[in-house]
Amino acid sequence: MSKVIIIGAGPAGIFCGLRLSEVIPGEDITIIEKGKPIDQRRCPLLLNGKCINCEPCSMISGWGGAGAYSDGKLNITGEIGGFLHDILGEYRFESLVPEVLKYFYDHGAPQNLDNVAEKPEVDEWRRRARLLGMKLITFPIIHLGTDKTKEVLANMYGTLRDRGVKILFNTEVQDILREADRVTGVRTSNGQLLEADYVVVAVGRSGADDLTRWVKSLGLHFGTNPVDLGVRVEVPAEVLLPMTDVLYEVKLEYYSRAFEDKVRTFCMNPGGEVVKEHLDDVITVNGHSYKEKFLPNTNFAVLVSTYFTEPFKDPVAYGKHVAKLANLLSDGIIVQRFGDLVSGHRSTPERIKRSIVKPSLKDSIPGDLNAVLPRRHLESIIEFLQVLDHFAPGIGSRDTLLYGVEVKFYSMRPEVSNVLESEVSNLFMAGDGAGITRGLFQAAMAGLVVADAIKERCM
Repeated sequence: MSKVIIIGAGPAGIFCGLRLSEVIPGEDITIIEKGKPIDQRRCPLLLNGKCINCEPCSMISGWGGAGAYSDGKLNITGEIGGFLHDILGEYRFESLVPEVLKYFYDHGAPQNLDNVAEKPEVDEWRRRARLLGMKLITFPIIHLGTDKTKEVLANMYGTLRDRGVKILFNTEVQDILREADRVTGVRTSNGQLLEADYVVVAVGRSGADDLTRWVKSLGLHFGTNPVDLGVRVEVPAEVLLPMTDVLYEVKLEYYSRAFEDKVRTFCMNPGGEVVKEHLDDVITVNGHSYKEKFLPNTNFAVLVSTYFTEPFKDPVAYGKHVAKLANLLSDGIIVQRFGDLVSGHRSTPERIKRSIVKPSLKDSIPGDLNAVLPRRHLESIIEFLQVLDHFAPGIGSRDTLLYGVEVKFYSMRPEVSNVLESEVSNLFMAGDGAGITRGLFQAAMAGLVVADAIKERCM
């Protein structure tokens, strides 16, 4: 019997395991991960340019979660990236910041904290954003890069292995078990029963469907976050270089005139590349950048946040439905020139070939996003890109490439306490899949919050 079972080996699960293994024997901790060890996570698309629909997808599952193949940005702020600041309060949130950083530093992360807000050039960018009706959000940031992120995560695995923590790969949890008001363990998909005093659900966005199933089977109350749906934008790196050299991660928020929907930039990758992600039965798009190489293009997401009201309670299904439509029309990911989208024309291979922006996602299919995205999303995206063109001329070029669709699945949000405990005693929720966090830094912090709560009960 394990004292603690952690479901998911993303940042939340890893940091929970690191913290707990400092005070309780490693053999009392079990981490269950449906994907592979980090040294076995190999994406055929990145290796040879061909996606073969691996199940589970090595881009988003395995040791390190989706963060292992992200561009490794640690956004050190409570303003974006999740809701921990609201749940914990400012004092507790700020007190955990140096602790999260220390774990990263101790495992090889570069200590190159970039406090963007203190740079004098930022005031002018912020002023220009306000004049265009946008909000520029700045915060301290550490950029690891995809290459360095994997190295740091491998070092964390080594620490946990050396402490005797049991890590089960290629294993899926089917059910979370309870007796009365207390959690008792889990049952895996192959029927294995694993008992535990504490269970931590630390799945990422790829575990959103699993979390939904567990929450409903346990009869827990939950709310829904908005679904973030949009496109990934690719431009020549020179277009954004004046900003990315100063800000690196350019976070802009805007409310569209047509619908007053929130539109925002997300996950900017200077000198990076666009990649596919497989999530169960859908293919979506994402982006990477690297610490050691700088490629010709920069990419970022433009996402529209949509809240649903009664009686609809499944925004994850809505996002997947739109993504499946794009997959149906392209057998994967659609790419379209911005000029073609605005004029209502389908992009063709010939139009893409003569574009000044060369697609970094080689097997994307020229098509028409007008046939995929809902009208309110399309109008908001077009309006936002046209505003961005005044902010950074060139973004609104006819040759700017749009890939679709990008969807962020973190809509199920179970009710939790200020230590992230659910309504079932000793069952904790952390990570992006629980709708509590939206990025590496806050997910890692959530893991520490849960570990500290368990430590107090074990001492």
